[in-house]
Amino acid sequence: MSSPDLAAVHFDDVAAAHPDPAFPRFHPRPAQGWINDPNGISYLNGRYHVFFQYNPDSARHHRITWGHVSSADLVRWAEHPVALRPQHGGPDEYGCWTGVVTDDGGVPTAAYSGVRGDRGHSEVVVARGSEDLVFWEQTGQVAATMPDDGQVTAVRDPFIFRFNGKRYAMQGAGLANGHAALLLYTVEDMSDWKYQGIWLTSENPVAAEFTPAEIWECPQLVRVPDSAGESGDSGTWLMMFSLWLSGDQHEHANGVGHLVGSLAEDPGTGLPVFTPRGGGKSDLGRDFYAPQIVALEDRALLWGWANEGAGRDGRRGRNQDEIDAAGWAGVLTFPRELSVVDGALAVSPAPEVEAYRGRQTARQAGGVVVLPPFAETVVTAPSVSGAAVGGTGTGGGAAVELLLVGGGSRQTVFSGNLQPGEELRIFVDASLVEVYRAGSVATTLRAYPAAGEEWQLHLPADATADVWQLRQPTVGN
Repeated sequence: MSSPDLAAVHFDDVAAAHPDPAFPRFHPRPAQGWINDPNGISYLNGRYHVFFQYNPDSARHHRITWGHVSSADLVRWAEHPVALRPQHGGPDEYGCWTGVVTDDGGVPTAAYSGVRGDRGHSEVVVARGSEDLVFWEQTGQVAATMPDDGQVTAVRDPFIFRFNGKRYAMQGAGLANGHAALLLYTVEDMSDWKYQGIWLTSENPVAAEFTPAEIWECPQLVRVPDSAGESGDSGTWLMMFSLWLSGDQHEHANGVGHLVGSLAEDPGTGLPVFTPRGGGKSDLGRDFYAPQIVALEDRALLWGWANEGAGRDGRRGRNQDEIDAAGWAGVLTFPRELSVVDGALAVSPAPEVEAYRGRQTARQAGGVVVLPPFAETVVTAPSVSGAAVGGTGTGGGAAVELLLVGGGSRQTVFSGNLQPGEELRIFVDASLVEVYRAGSVATTLRAYPAAGEEWQLHLPADATADVWQLRQPTVGN
């Protein structure tokens, strides 16, 4: 059995040697090629494993494989060989798309969407992995085909969950009436899923308000820690969807949404029933899609995909020629910890990320603060009643702005209000920006500094910022 380190390239070395100044140094990805959806996120044998859709041959979305990175601490990452590849003549000949990795009787098992040809229907394909998840056996085993249901026009992206000691699965779908849906399966045998029918649709009033779409992609269903103290199978459950609309072409204007609710067993059928009671946007940026969550015993962690593309909301982007020349596309976010606070989703960076803090370059600075190209900053506003909150924001708060400035150019990358006593935590990793607001969801953005430009943080009156330069921890992986 090969150890992860023997089969790996350490990401620190890849990032440090990369010639593109826009390439992230603290968000692991291969040096070249296209990546998108995080897949198969799991914690097995003391390591976190993150797979992702990957085209190693170009910076374009084509002939998708599964890439693979792993870490023992969420900070130092190793890149492994490609895990899953399209099989000639197989059910995944056109690509190995979104899916999960689960422990099936002690055997790591991947369940993913396979497609036989362009515009073909996806099927759930199963592959078995080695103990270290580095080597995979693909036999073309199909666990679920396109349902024989005239209402269902599209299906994709299997996700497995457990409830009351039983294993279930669901897939995102689109219906003939234009609504999005979830399909439910019972999974006693990983190689043979039993279709139970349409489980939830966007016609549900709560879903219609918070998660409108034509297809619910990358569906998730996990228990999450709740400030109300609810626990167990009857506790708080989170559903999350990527909100697909026809013509998206990797723009995904609807972004990602979620529902918060409860899960109960139907006394007649014995099947689970999800009842949503609220929801919202899962990220407030235009550059976030296809997240995946892993629910562990005491925490729920999420990774999302931030894509390249034309500039959005006044930000400078990259066209396809520039992406091709760079030779890479796509970044995964930092791991994010999820909880429900007062009935609403709260997202924060995993505490382990603090290990990236290096030299502190500013302490309680005000006004205009220059950031390093790889930086973390914590912005705080005084909580004293009557403190100055002058600024250009709305809603009674003051505006914090993150800009790229230089060479006669000035572009606003992020602008958001800061209420008295509130805190923002901002990470800049070359061309990726993540903004976290305590008690709320994150904002994910892409921006590409040009030669001579610098990152500037413009603070309202009385707000201050602590700034650290990001650096790789020195302890080996």
